[in-house]
Amino acid sequence: MYKPYVIGLYIRLSSEDSKVGSFSIENQKRALHQYADAMEDAAHAEVLEFVDNGYSGTNFERPAVQELLDKVREGAVNCIIVKDFTRFGRNSIEVGYFMERVFPLYGVRFISLNDGFDSDTLHGDTGGINVAFQYLISEFYSRDLSIKYKTAKYVKFRRGEYQSMLCPYGYQKGTDGRMEPDEETAPNVRLIFELAGRGCTSSEIIQELYERKIPTPGEYKASKGRKIHDISRTHQIWQRSTIRNILLDERYIGTYVMGRKQVVEVGSSRVRNRDESEWFRIPDHHPAIISKELFQRVQELKPKKSCIKKNVHLYPLRGKVFCGCCGHAMPRNPSKSHFFVCKHTEVDQSAACHGLRIAEKDLEAILYEIISRQAQVILNVENLSNASLLDTKIATHTEYSQRVESCLDRKRVLYEQVLLKEITLEDYKAQKADVDAELERLRQVQGALSAEIAQAKMDAKTKNARLELAQEISAASGLNTALADALIERVDIHPGNQVDIVWKMKDFCTEGM
Repeated sequence: MYKPYVIGLYIRLSSEDSKVGSFSIENQKRALHQYADAMEDAAHAEVLEFVDNGYSGTNFERPAVQELLDKVREGAVNCIIVKDFTRFGRNSIEVGYFMERVFPLYGVRFISLNDGFDSDTLHGDTGGINVAFQYLISEFYSRDLSIKYKTAKYVKFRRGEYQSMLCPYGYQKGTDGRMEPDEETAPNVRLIFELAGRGCTSSEIIQELYERKIPTPGEYKASKGRKIHDISRTHQIWQRSTIRNILLDERYIGTYVMGRKQVVEVGSSRVRNRDESEWFRIPDHHPAIISKELFQRVQELKPKKSCIKKNVHLYPLRGKVFCGCCGHAMPRNPSKSHFFVCKHTEVDQSAACHGLRIAEKDLEAILYEIISRQAQVILNVENLSNASLLDTKIATHTEYSQRVESCLDRKRVLYEQVLLKEITLEDYKAQKADVDAELERLRQVQGALSAEIAQAKMDAKTKNARLELAQEISAASGLNTALADALIERVDIHPGNQVDIVWKMKDFCTEGM
């Protein structure tokens, strides 16, 4: 079957590159297509485009480049063309791995126009010191560009030019690009601070907001057409974390704070929290919603942080218990008789899960009973009877391997006979055709047996794991952390101590209560 020569054109444009006209998507496409059209191999080639728009080149977490690499691994691309090395990537180690290991392994030709690089003309070489030096320059350029961008951003902040697309709840972006109070939501922020200033707890503030039917920040944004958050489970009930974050936010007194978080490395999406001493504060950056006196009073009324416990008690169902009605996590009450409770609907007495709770010992007993029942079924029914079947398949596979070798020997004998003129060329062709047909049939059967053996080994491994886990459950005296982590993804609690269980091992447990 004829396979066309496939050329992959890779184009990348980062947010900073977009400010340089020569780097535009259109310019890169034009240059790459012109080069591809002029290639001798491209007379009847299929040309594919892979475009990453707005992605940094310092890592390979880009959708289009991953799609291109997948096609390379499938053997579906013969040649890759980029405008320059930096379009493919700025990390010399990762790019070098693809150029030296991956592309030669799959026979893929790599061309960089501006760098005059063509792997076909290097005869297995990868460009040596010239390519390495080019990548070194690219990495320093990327880091230098990041530093200059941050410096320019800080200068704009000092001038009061707010650059973020999103404003905190209570604010909006004015026509001049600066933050200004939102007439609809700023009064809600004042209410929250006033209640806190009177000594109200977070629960009391949430109750007041609910009774006044004040939408949550997510619901408010959704009403304005900005569906950023999932509001299907909020029901106009504010979260304690939202109240806490608002009461801690200095932006409500006109102070802007920068540098709370820092990117771990250039091009990475991972960030780390900075120490408060490293934060950069700009007083009077924008109009305040509340007074500094009220803000200070609220901070003084906040309960002091207790010492951090070094040994946090880990219980089996930690982070796994959820309300089956509203979908929120059910925290564990730290009393002597531990229980899980749905706190989200405390302010809504009409909610089906209002006051919903379940004792920890009762929930663990229910779960362990279900797990033990299934473990007993496995111990009674499952056995290693498939072992003999696997042995039979392996023996059959060995037999077919020997028959394949016999066919290959027969072909070699036929070839020697025709060379020695012991048989005619016509007899050789006829007998060889018969042997080839038999060889193809044997290899098909051999391949099917190989797949069956691989699946049987996998099934046996899974069965052994189930048996070992079932034995561990039978030996346990109740639900423990190891069993919960191995088997349970989450537990949804409904009124009447009814539970729905999402299992991690779906082939282990199939029943619930």
